[in-house]
Amino acid sequence: MIEKKLKIGNIEASVPLLQGGMGVGVSLGNLAGAVAKAGGIGVISAAQIGFREPDFDTDTKAANLRAIKKEYDKARAIAPDGIIGFNLMVAMRHYEEYVRAAIDAGADIIISGAGLPTELPRIAGGSDVKLAPIVSTEKSAKVILKYWGKKYGRMPDLLVIEGPKAGGHLGFTKEQLSVYGADVYRQEMNSEAGLHHETYDEEVRKILDTVKAYEEQYGCRIPTALGGGIENREQAKHAFSLGVDAIQVATRFVTTKECDADIRYKEAYIRAKEEDIAIVKSPVGMPGRGIINPFMKKVMAGEQIPHSPCHGCLQNCNPAKIPYCITDALIHAAKGEVDEGLLFCGAYAYKANGLETVKEVVDSLVAERV
Repeated sequence: MIEKKLKIGNIEASVPLLQGGMGVGVSLGNLAGAVAKAGGIGVISAAQIGFREPDFDTDTKAANLRAIKKEYDKARAIAPDGIIGFNLMVAMRHYEEYVRAAIDAGADIIISGAGLPTELPRIAGGSDVKLAPIVSTEKSAKVILKYWGKKYGRMPDLLVIEGPKAGGHLGFTKEQLSVYGADVYRQEMNSEAGLHHETYDEEVRKILDTVKAYEEQYGCRIPTALGGGIENREQAKHAFSLGVDAIQVATRFVTTKECDADIRYKEAYIRAKEEDIAIVKSPVGMPGRGIINPFMKKVMAGEQIPHSPCHGCLQNCNPAKIPYCITDALIHAAKGEVDEGLLFCGAYAYKANGLETVKEVVDSLVAERV
């Protein structure tokens, strides 16, 4: 199978692959630059991106804004001609300022989820940056396309579809995850496996039908990318067979030499077994997938875990009521303090068996391009 290059307006990636954003501190300038250099789209996660800045505890926003520029410059130095973007969560506090900082830094594309980025076109204004909302269901795709069309008279430059086997925060309710067989993904091994797989395939087809209708209405092309549980060539081929233009891959890049996370974080993936991966609730109620470790066991047991003073990461977070601080948990993980950290991962993280290079991962996923 020969995949086509990914065209997004006037920019083109020679490899139809988008590297998923992973925060805190997992996909920064080094990883994004390496993916962009390999021909894909490298993505920096802006989530608490300034956690290593000296004033992060005293002026978190300033530290993050400064780090956005630093990490972009790092990626650009690695891939002078590559496509480099930022992943920005709608749920973040100061979302608008972070979007503008990414644009000012020089981002080619902004990918935005963890909520529907209804106001992203307004924030981006007249800039040339490409805009790529993340959706997980036909319903969310219809909402964003209808809203952007009606309010701004424009469509996304790329639509990212994130499935239930993705890592980190998931755009599904616990009930939806159960329907798709992703709350206990080992169900793939039983007789219902095909049913669960087919269920989300059908959702993807519905999203693509919706995209086609809006392409016709607005006389434009809306390329699509599908992510969530894509870790080998066969899964990539299946994604392309559904009709998407590109794949989004994150977990496979964690165990690369170029990934920005601490080596102990990577080793936790390599050690993980299938039964070590489960769904956990984020402090703000969203389900997420991670590796079971001493920290996650405490969370799952309902323990209240002491945390640092609030760093203002998420809009709908009350520090007095949360069971744990997600900023603390993700920073511990990124620094390699894996027993105290939240190790977000995709459904197939347990398949990692050693370190690879970014180029090796890209070549293993995407066939010859035209």
